[in-house]
Amino acid sequence: MTIRLRTLAASLMLAAASAASAASAASAASAASAAQTPPAPVHLPPGIAWQQGDVNAAFALAKASNKPLLLFWGAVWCPPCNQVKATIFSQQAFKDRSSFFVPVYLDGDSESAQKLGERFKVRGYPTMILFQPDGTEITRLPGEVDPARYMQALSLGMNATHPVRQTLASALKNGARLKPDEWRMLADYSWDTDGDLPVPAERIAETLQTLASHARADHAPAEALRLELKAVATAAVGEPKQTGTLDKTAALAAVGEVLKDPKLSRSDFDVLVASPAEITAYLSAKDTPARNRLVKQWDDALTVLAADNSLSATDRLSALDGRVSLARLDAPKGAPLASPLLDTVRQQVAAADKATTNVYERQSVISAGADTLTDAGLLDESDALLKAELKRSPAPYYFMSGLASNAKARGDKATALSWYQQAYDASNGPATRLRWGASYFSGLVELAPDDAPRIQGLATSLLTQVGQTPNAFYGTNRRALTKVVTRLAQWNKGGAHDSTVQTVAKQLEGICSKLPAGDPQVAACESLLQPVKA
Repeated sequence: MTIRLRTLAASLMLAAASAASAASAASAASAASAAQTPPAPVHLPPGIAWQQGDVNAAFALAKASNKPLLLFWGAVWCPPCNQVKATIFSQQAFKDRSSFFVPVYLDGDSESAQKLGERFKVRGYPTMILFQPDGTEITRLPGEVDPARYMQALSLGMNATHPVRQTLASALKNGARLKPDEWRMLADYSWDTDGDLPVPAERIAETLQTLASHARADHAPAEALRLELKAVATAAVGEPKQTGTLDKTAALAAVGEVLKDPKLSRSDFDVLVASPAEITAYLSAKDTPARNRLVKQWDDALTVLAADNSLSATDRLSALDGRVSLARLDAPKGAPLASPLLDTVRQQVAAADKATTNVYERQSVISAGADTLTDAGLLDESDALLKAELKRSPAPYYFMSGLASNAKARGDKATALSWYQQAYDASNGPATRLRWGASYFSGLVELAPDDAPRIQGLATSLLTQVGQTPNAFYGTNRRALTKVVTRLAQWNKGGAHDSTVQTVAKQLEGICSKLPAGDPQVAACESLLQPVKA
């Protein structure tokens, strides 16, 4: 379920400054109204007694009933979240198991969600955390694996005698001796959403490789390989950029061992399909026999995975997109892909579109299919797929963002801005609107930097929404606002737009002044003022 959230784009055709000002005023009024509109009802697969709303009450229930608690943090628009709903939460095995724990759903747009997200150290959607009845975090479950592996990770967590934090401390010691299930928990831990373990974000790759070395020494070869794969993937993608030194020889050996064995490739497919081009570039030099061998091995493995019907449609499309990324790795920029691969992309995306009827899975499949078409250079076909989905999707603004990205790739600024604005106007829920508003703002500053009235109008609109949003300075809300003020400061480099920026700063200052004294949000709000004041 490795689905990328593309950088997004929207707004109407560029016009004269007076028309743009009018449009900005209208957009501001629309946003002020929409900010008060609650998000659409959240629909979850039936058969699970999800607790929603009062998270503290859910923890009290878990303690009183002596059951673990599973917290699922998600969003209506999020493709991987919907993939989890379709492939895991819809399974009878999960529904049956859910009676043994307290299942809690926390939507990112629900009241206090972003504040709670910081409490639980949530980084992104989806995040799934398993807690002991007393509220101690046990482990974080992987959202990108297939149902069988997920259920194994869930069972291991529910039966664990101590939190994974304690297991990690033991595993990092030289000469570590762990139980097989403890190595499995570490290998399947959701490092992508980790916010609880005492490992700096920039040293995750190094930590994973150390764990891999210790697992090998402790006779846990399958877990060692998986940890090694995750280490090199983290180092290659570099989000955030990793420090420390990774043993590339060991990493390359692990990658080669998994790629040549179909059973291992299937077992670790989630890591293999995620970033093959980045890992290949990290482990080998361009125009070398080593690079050519690795590309060939990886493409062969992805070809098998893309045709493996035991994987979900989204996962098969992710494998296909991996093949596209490898084909582009050393090719001249803009060079067309080979016709056989293009034909395969068209056929497989069309087949996935036709076969997928589940509303949750479509949000995931269409996203993956459109990404694959775009990456293959088939922008018109990607557009057609996305436009056809707008009326069917519960979150069409997500796909409008993809249309904006395609228009931007063509160099069509007006159409890109149009889709940016449409996506923002269609978005629903406080956190979602701030996220999409920040994307629209970035697109506007980048694609129409001379349209000061429009930029000021959108900034005013967003801050009006902020003033009406409780907990606006927590979690993804704060990150969206940071993106806006950073772009605003960059736009004003050299002082060309001082009057506009100071107007925005004054509005933000007014919002900060209305926060209750002693509220942690005061410091967060005032820190956002610094870039625009400077």
